[in-house]
Amino acid sequence: MTKPSKAILRREIEDYLYITLALVSYSMGWAAFLIPYQITTGGTTGIGAIIYYATGFPIQYSYFLINAVLMTFAIKILGPKFSIKTTYAIIALTLLLEFCQWLVKNPDGTFPQVLGPGQDFMACLIGATMCGIGLGVVFVRNGSTGGTDIIAAIVHKYKDVTLGRMIMVCDFIIITSCYFVFHDWRRVIFGFVTLFVIGFVLDYVVNGSRQSVQFLIFSKEYEKIADRITKEANRGVTVLNGTGWYSKADVKVLVVLAYKRQSVEIFRLIKDVDPNAFISQSAVTGVYGEGFDPLKTK
Repeated sequence: MTKPSKAILRREIEDYLYITLALVSYSMGWAAFLIPYQITTGGTTGIGAIIYYATGFPIQYSYFLINAVLMTFAIKILGPKFSIKTTYAIIALTLLLEFCQWLVKNPDGTFPQVLGPGQDFMACLIGATMCGIGLGVVFVRNGSTGGTDIIAAIVHKYKDVTLGRMIMVCDFIIITSCYFVFHDWRRVIFGFVTLFVIGFVLDYVVNGSRQSVQFLIFSKEYEKIADRITKEANRGVTVLNGTGWYSKADVKVLVVLAYKRQSVEIFRLIKDVDPNAFISQSAVTGVYGEGFDPLKTK
């Protein structure tokens, strides 16, 4: 067995550090905003919240017990697919949920509504944002908090159902079931709003840093444009040979990959050289290699 290099060891330590900090954000979102206003959402944490609202049984214990059972089935059915980071995240989140609740609780054991009474919607937005940031950073660092991901993976193994659809079905059932606790459809709506905000923020955290654009540039002044983009925007340019099907004329096509924030600068450079250039810009999620994000696959 080869000894891991210092770079790999450093990266693993960073991953666990970021995962821990992310789970603090997730736990505080629940303890300070979602629990005091009796808001739930999907996933096993949502199940734990519903059990807590109905019986008073702590969320963290329900979360841990459910995930322990799911992980046992997952290992038997799917094999050792889930990394050690998933197990670490489950244990760490269990402890952090308990710690954060202890931190914000009143001396009499109740949860203060830090935004004041009647601020359910704002609490929903803030709590969901903190949860989304936490989950996003966990995923970026190759971690997972288990939960409905495991259920979806098990069902997907035996049924022709996509993982995304199965997770959506699980979350829909979990959130809708809170009606039987509160008998209030507002709570159900808040649950879906929370789920939507978490998903939106999570996607932004995961993909926001990777937002790149691709340019296809058609111009007779392609050499001047390529030179200026290379020197002034510090981006690589690839020249492709093409043929205009209508004119049957040979054309040169410039392909440029750049960060989204560089779009305006590149447009200005092209316009300075050839105001009549034909340009196509498209969004690209994830560009890896020299000048962009390094490959991080295991």
